Amino acid sequence: MKQSEARNQGRGISNDKGGSKTHSPQFFSYQFLSNLQLKVNWFYLPVTFLLFIGLVSCQGKSPTGNQPNASGASGQNTDSNLTFFGVAFEQFDEVGRPIWKVNAKEAKYTKEKQIGQAESPYGELYQDGKVVYQIKAERADIEQDGKQLFLKGKILATDPRNGIVLRGNELEWRPQEDLLIVRNQINGTHKQLQAVAQEARVKTREQRMEFSGGVVANSADPQLQMRTEHLIWQIKEEKLIGDRPVQIDRYKNNQITDRGRGNTVEVNLKTKIATVTKNAQLELLNPPMQITSNSMIWNMNAETVTTKSPVRVFHSAENVTVTANQGEMKIPQKTVFLTGNVNAVGQRRQTLKSRTLTWYLDNKLLEAQGNVVYNQADPPLTFRGETAVGNLQTENIVVKGGSPGDRVVTEIIPQEKIKGQ
Repeated sequence: MKQSEARNQGRGISNDKGGSKTHSPQFFSYQFLSNLQLKVNWFYLPVTFLLFIGLVSCQGKSPTGNQPNASGASGQNTDSNLTFFGVAFEQFDEVGRPIWKVNAKEAKYTKEKQIGQAESPYGELYQDGKVVYQIKAERADIEQDGKQLFLKGKILATDPRNGIVLRGNELEWRPQEDLLIVRNQINGTHKQLQAVAQEARVKTREQRMEFSGGVVANSADPQLQMRTEHLIWQIKEEKLIGDRPVQIDRYKNNQITDRGRGNTVEVNLKTKIATVTKNAQLELLNPPMQITSNSMIWNMNAETVTTKSPVRVFHSAENVTVTANQGEMKIPQKTVFLTGNVNAVGQRRQTLKSRTLTWYLDNKLLEAQGNVVYNQADPPLTFRGETAVGNLQTENIVVKGGSPGDRVVTEIIPQEKIKGQ
C-alpha cells in the first residue's frame, strides 16, 4: 500500500512538451499539509480526481454515501465537487513563455460543468512574454482550454502600460489572436477617457480598443461626450473613431456649448480636432446656428469650423439661410466666411447672391463681393453690382459698382408683370 501511494504521489505533476506547458496539482491529505499551493490545469482534473480517491483509500478512510465516486456519481448529488486552496492556473506558449497566470485563495471544481469557481482570483495576462493586463475579481467562474481563458464575475482588468482600467462581468483572453474581450456592462476609465458600453475588444499589441453597444465616451480634454453604437480608440495615437452615426456634445464649465453629429467621426484628442463626414452637422447655442455639410473640420481648440464641401448655414434667430461651395466660421468672433456660389435668403424671400460673403453675426451685417445680385419681393427690386453691404433681414442693402466706371444696375419690376406671371 505504501508503494502504491508513493507511485501516485510521484505522478502528481506533469509537463507537456511540444507547444505548451501545463501543470496539474499534486495532492496530499489535508492533515499533512494545510496550506498547499496548487497549480491547476482543468484538462487533467478528471485523472487527478481518480488519483485523489486512490490516496484517500490507501490511508484507510472508507468513502461515505455522500462522497463522490470515481465516475462522478453520488448517492444524493449528481455533481462531483472538489475544493482546492492556494490554486494557480497557468498556461504557456510553444516556447515556454507564459500567456496567463491566475491565482486564487480557493477554487471549487465541478467535473460535470468543467468550471472552477474561484474566490478572489488575481493574476496576469501575457503577450510575447510581457504582462499586458492585470486581472482580479471578488469571485469568478474560470474556464481554460489551453488556447482561451474565460472569467465570469465582477472582473477588473488593468493595463500597466497606460493605466487603462476595464470593469465588466465577463472576460475572455485569446492570446493567439492578440484579443482581450470584456463583456456585459463595460466601464472603462483612463486619465484621458471614460467610457461605458456592452463590450470592449482590445488588441494589446496595437493598443487599440473597440467599444460596442450603447457606447457613451467622455473625454476630459477637450471636454466632450460621444454617443454611438461603435467606437474605436487608438490609444497611442490618441484618436477616437466612430464609424457609425455619432453625436458629439462639447462642454464648457460643464455646460453644453456645441453639438455635432455625422455618420463617421474622427477626434484627435491631442490636437483637439474633430473631422465629421457624411451628413455632418454642427449646432451652436451662442449664436444659435446650424451648419450642415458633407464634411467639416471642427477645431475645438481654435473654435473654428471649416468645410471644403457645399455648406448650408442657418441662423434660427434671424431666420436667414446662406449656402455656398465652402466656408469657415470663427465661433468666438461670431463671423462666417463663405465662398463660391453664395446665396443668402431672408424670411421674406429677399436674396443676396455673390462670389464671396462675410457675415458678421453680432452686427447682423453682410458684406458681399463679386457679381452681386440683390432681389427683394415687396416692393419688387433687383440690384446688380460688384459689392454690397447691409442687413438682409431689414432689407437695408447698399449695392456698389467695382471700378469708377462701373454702374449699379437697378431693375424695377411692375406689379402688373408679377401678377401676370
